[in-house]
Amino acid sequence: MTQDYQAPAPQTRDPDTAAFAKIQSLNTLSSISYLLHLIVAVGAVIPGGQFSVALLIAALVLDMLKRGEARGTWHESHFRWRIRSVAIAATLYCLTAPLWLLFFVPGWIAWTCISIWFLWRIVTGFLAMSQARVISE
Repeated sequence: MTQDYQAPAPQTRDPDTAAFAKIQSLNTLSSISYLLHLIVAVGAVIPGGQFSVALLIAALVLDMLKRGEARGTWHESHFRWRIRSVAIAATLYCLTAPLWLLFFVPGWIAWTCISIWFLWRIVTGFLAMSQARVISE
């Protein structure tokens, strides 16, 4: 008895499958990053709800390390959006820190405004990502 033996077809990577897997991976990374940012942003707005800056640093490091993988996809704008949001908020917090030392109320007002702005940026970005939209500055 002779059996017909066919060698398996060579494995080729389907570009659509690879692209889909890349987008899925970026969706997961971005969701984790947005969630970490969101926890920190909500904690900054709620009095007494301050969460560790370690979460923000973890999210920022994740974004910095993985943004190269997002090049050429719609996720690239989201990595840029999150990194810029943190950089701008950190700069504004540093610039308004002397208000805390000189006058309590203006410092509190300034930091509350910055925290609300940061929360708005994160929620806006998260919603745009959930709709697979590019976010622009």
